[in-house]
Amino acid sequence: MPESPQPNGELSPVKRALAEIRALRARIAELEASLPASAEPIAIVGMGVRFPGGVRDAASFWKLLIEGTDATTPIPGSRFDWRAYYDADPDAPGSMVQWQGGFLDRVDAFDAAFFGISPREAVWMDPQHRLALEVAWEALEDAGHAPAGLHGSDTGVFLGLGNSDYLRLALGADQPLDGYTAAGTSPAMVAGRLAYVLGLHGPAITMDTSCSSSLVAVHQACTSLRAGECSMALAGGVNLNLSPELNIALSKARMMAPDGRCKTFDAAADGYARAEGCGVLLLRPLRDARRDGDRVLA
Repeated sequence: MPESPQPNGELSPVKRALAEIRALRARIAELEASLPASAEPIAIVGMGVRFPGGVRDAASFWKLLIEGTDATTPIPGSRFDWRAYYDADPDAPGSMVQWQGGFLDRVDAFDAAFFGISPREAVWMDPQHRLALEVAWEALEDAGHAPAGLHGSDTGVFLGLGNSDYLRLALGADQPLDGYTAAGTSPAMVAGRLAYVLGLHGPAITMDTSCSSSLVAVHQACTSLRAGECSMALAGGVNLNLSPELNIALSKARMMAPDGRCKTFDAAADGYARAEGCGVLLLRPLRDARRDGDRVLA
């Protein structure tokens, strides 16, 4: 039904509402354009994950959360024989109080040829390096960005990693040292390796702030994006628990929950549980993501 004409040429209520909506949208666009760099919204446009409980992508992670799945298991024999180190007494020499945790499957599996890495070099590559390569690649695929298309771009890499179990294991096995030893086992090298494989020219930083490493890596990535140091960033972290030494040290510090369960914000909290995993996000400034038609996850 056509709108009734308004006296004195005034706009109808519907037309006034439409005009106000257009004005508000223009004002929002103006305000967004004038935001200081420190307030630039950052979009998550892709993610890759490997977590305990068989989680290999965002869908399986969401399913695990929705179903309240307990992914805690006894320490698998592929890591070490926990029975040789377990003792309920935290003061027992050389022992640990925790025999459970969160663990990934097949951390020894790696397609070195896919990443152009020789078998000899792959032997010295910490599995955390291998996992970071795979999951970062999956994050790019999840975002619909062809990894080859990033070659020469200013994409940054920000990864949290602070564990050197593999180096201790390799040295303990009397593995002959060669030119790949330092690059393959140093935590500092993982971000540079990913940047090198993908041909990225942005910042490449590995950081260790203990349990907050992944969160700090994401924070640094957002800061770098806002500062214009990079236009896109891979950010996240990786951890594998391959040997008993750190479990023993943390048990002596009374930091390990004997039942292998975190009880955050609970009066019954008595330590934390160690777990493995890798998560990598692909981040972009929100306006760039919208301009290029990226799927914005958050």
